[in-house]
Amino acid sequence: MPVSFIRRITKKILMVLNITLSILFLLSAWLVTFSIPVGWLTGFLGLMIPYLILLQLLFLLFWLIAKPSYAIISLIALLLGWKQSYVLFAVKSIQPFSHAKDTVSLRVASWNLRGFNGLGKVAGRTPLLKKQIADAVLQYHPDIICLQEFNQSEKENHIALFSAQYRYHYFSADYQKRSGKYQSGCIIFSRWPLVATRRIPYPDAESLLYADVVMGTDTIRIFNTHLSSFRFNRDDYDDLEKIGAVEEQGVEASRNIFRKMKVAFQKREQQAILVKNTIAATTYPVILCADFNDVPNSFSYHQVTGAGLQDAFIQAGAGLGRTYISLAPTLRIDYIMAGSQWRVQQFGLVDEGLSDHFLLLADLKLEK
Repeated sequence: MPVSFIRRITKKILMVLNITLSILFLLSAWLVTFSIPVGWLTGFLGLMIPYLILLQLLFLLFWLIAKPSYAIISLIALLLGWKQSYVLFAVKSIQPFSHAKDTVSLRVASWNLRGFNGLGKVAGRTPLLKKQIADAVLQYHPDIICLQEFNQSEKENHIALFSAQYRYHYFSADYQKRSGKYQSGCIIFSRWPLVATRRIPYPDAESLLYADVVMGTDTIRIFNTHLSSFRFNRDDYDDLEKIGAVEEQGVEASRNIFRKMKVAFQKREQQAILVKNTIAATTYPVILCADFNDVPNSFSYHQVTGAGLQDAFIQAGAGLGRTYISLAPTLRIDYIMAGSQWRVQQFGLVDEGLSDHFLLLADLKLEK
């Protein structure tokens, strides 16, 4: 069989594959930005988008070398789906986060604490670890602190770790045990007085809560939330390692993981719409801190930013912005977002080794 014939057939097969993947990428990119919920499928499509973008780039490079005229396929796909590439990678600043702060700016910290349990089985039970977690935040002297998976009990008053410097706080206390003696949820700490607060519950998740903060002559609204997680347990992480297996055990593991992911995507879809509508109805300058449990290519992300919010990482960060250390090395699922009235001066991600999430920091200036 002539070599030229094999080359022609190979190019045609690759071209068909390129077109198919381009259509899948554009369909995924469009569906996750749709203004109404279209089902759990968008959750899985959102996870695929970064890999589809990578494949488009590889095809683009290949065709530029092998047959430049075919490169137009991937080029058009990437241009039409540019928003999905834009939210993945920030190039605004490579400078480390500066402890020094502009006197007229507002410093915001956001962190999923992993229930004050640390990364070890025994360390989470020591008071020293919990003080380390608080000190890791306090060293940056933020004006507003938003924490997810915060807890306290009758025996351990974790609010006291912050209240000496932050007189004002609002705690959602979504989950309660032992007749309310143990509570967990999201919390907002503020140096400035709170004039109004509200908790908007989700079914089976930490709430959406907000606090109206009087900052000098201005009133701003701080939101904090934690959308539903996949609720993977130790057995599920073991199942993830079995998925590559061809035997029945691997198939059953895939089904278990799929079911949990499907339920979580459905819940987050509704929660994101609630967050968007609540923020859109707000007249004050808005700041949102959140653990979405969803990547920037998700329906949740595009819904919430559709309320007129800017992503602080995209505005002043650099790189892929990984915020979660498990499962994959590129997961950005935690966010600080701000309304158009704010200018993002700097953004930082800090791995303190005390949680499975990174600490997020942002300096914001209110533009009057």
